[in-house]
Amino acid sequence: MSNVDKENSILTTINFPEDIRKLDITQLNTLAGEIRKKIIETVSKNGGHLASSLGTVELTLAIHFVFDTPRDKLIWDVGHQSYAHKIITGRKDMFHTLRKKGGISGFPRREESPYDAFNAGHSSTSISAATGITEARCLTGGDFKTIAVIGDGSIAAGMAFEALNWAGDRNKDMIIILNDNEMCISPNVGAMSSYLNRVMTGHTVTKFRTEAKQFLKSIPSIGEQMLKFTKQVEESLKALVIPGALFEELGFTYVGPLEGHRMDNLIKNLRNVKKLKGPVLVHVITKKGMGYKFAEDDPAKFHGIAPFKVETGEPIDSNAVPLSYTRMFGRTIVKLAHDDPRIVAVTAAMSEGTGLDEFARKYPGRFYDVGMAEQHGVTFAAGLAAGGLIPVVAIYSTFLQRAYDQIIHDVCLQNLPVVLTLDRGGFVGSDGPTHHGLFDYSYLRSIPNITVMAPKDENELQHMLKTAVECGRPASIRYPRGRGIGVAIDELPVSLEIGKGEIVVNGENAEMAIVAVGSTVYPAIAAAERLKEQGINVRVINARFIKPLDEKLLCDTAKSLKRIITVEENVLMGGFGSAMLELLVEKGIGDAIVKRLGIKDEFVEHASQGELRKMHGIDEEGIMEAAHRMMDKGEYS
Repeated sequence: MSNVDKENSILTTINFPEDIRKLDITQLNTLAGEIRKKIIETVSKNGGHLASSLGTVELTLAIHFVFDTPRDKLIWDVGHQSYAHKIITGRKDMFHTLRKKGGISGFPRREESPYDAFNAGHSSTSISAATGITEARCLTGGDFKTIAVIGDGSIAAGMAFEALNWAGDRNKDMIIILNDNEMCISPNVGAMSSYLNRVMTGHTVTKFRTEAKQFLKSIPSIGEQMLKFTKQVEESLKALVIPGALFEELGFTYVGPLEGHRMDNLIKNLRNVKKLKGPVLVHVITKKGMGYKFAEDDPAKFHGIAPFKVETGEPIDSNAVPLSYTRMFGRTIVKLAHDDPRIVAVTAAMSEGTGLDEFARKYPGRFYDVGMAEQHGVTFAAGLAAGGLIPVVAIYSTFLQRAYDQIIHDVCLQNLPVVLTLDRGGFVGSDGPTHHGLFDYSYLRSIPNITVMAPKDENELQHMLKTAVECGRPASIRYPRGRGIGVAIDELPVSLEIGKGEIVVNGENAEMAIVAVGSTVYPAIAAAERLKEQGINVRVINARFIKPLDEKLLCDTAKSLKRIITVEENVLMGGFGSAMLELLVEKGIGDAIVKRLGIKDEFVEHASQGELRKMHGIDEEGIMEAAHRMMDKGEYS
């Protein structure tokens, strides 16, 4: 922004919501444009969730203009759309640090600002959180409004429906704003809808409807019948002109649809909604990517995007080599499905993110996107397996946590051949603690019947996928976000022997062993090469399997070398290193010294994957340092 632009900028005068409440509609619309420009400039450098945040700028300003935040509690669902909110709630001058190490989070964080009423990162939590905050307000004698903003994708998930059902039954004052960015509404319909809702939510009409109902109830004998008939007529007519009958039946006053980029109408309607009692659902129509043509034309591409060129919308680093783990998975499942018609694919609103877009194009009748419903997706897959198919369920590691009971109860207990492929295993980088996939080794290995795998590179991934679909029982494969190692790719995938690891560095006359799994294998190999230059010979084992372990290889190694370092990109509690310790205790090998490298008992903040691996000592340098300590002092965990 030039000096002249800064002098004329409204955004430079805005630090907190009270500042925007001094503006008129024209100034608010100008401010919306300036905020969009700031979001685009920052995300183009840092990466982030662009399309959804651009679509909610006017809605964000209108909410903060009408409601007394942070006294009134604003809860965002997922948080993809909260960038404008961050900019006007005291974080404008830090916005350039978005998603960077030590900078502000890409999601709402209570620890970051009093304006963030509840942390988010996973979908469909906002209504449940809002009902809890509302009940706490009632119990503690508070006097504030609770507002939850949820998208049309998130509200379709089971947790959101559970919360809607509860909130409607409790009949407490709360407001849910449904941000619908998939529908399209014409200007005429939008104008008429806005007008009707301003009238229907106005004080006079609301008071009249309440008093009329009370009057009818007071008429002996026929009053209740008349009221019932009147409501039936009202609901029938309402169903003809508005899509809110479902929410009305759940106990909500439905308002909408409202045009989400008309600041004046949003403010007028929200002012009326603020006066209403009981649960209210406000349906707002917005456009993803609003104000940036490339994001408007392809909102899926700009949902979560790496740094890009503002002028063209193209990624700054568009080098496609080496192949990403996600693409290798997508390519392999297409290849396997060609040979085996029993293979079907299931995902939860992440067909492109999980690499299943090509499969969906080639085999549309065998592809299922269940939406943001991981629990349903896993049990649905179990049903497919019970029907004789081989379902491959592709879900990010962090989101599969939501289906833990279904994995146990519906898949593993019945020993059904469901393949769980966990993309984004380990550190995901800038998305932070809600998105790191650091728990799956721990939460899967304790379940009977399941095979748990992690490839060292993209080539091994295709072999593990082949192994999983042919094993005839539950299996999981976790792999990291981003590009592979760049190894040569075998022409055809082959099945691996289940539970069989491999020695990748023999380490002649080795003095210790590094047992690594998944993304930590190549750093372990690099560390071993450097240690050899320093006179320390190390054997490196690629465990491949977190469950079952290669008991013979690991026990023989522990007996002969005595010093063992395990390395994993997972929490140490219950992870691969714990499995190794359990094995040695069970086999009575008590004289081996074992040092576990992994993630300690803490949540991990956002930074790049490389920065995080270094911080937690599982990169090449960290492994070398642990090896030196073990050789010098015999340290162990």
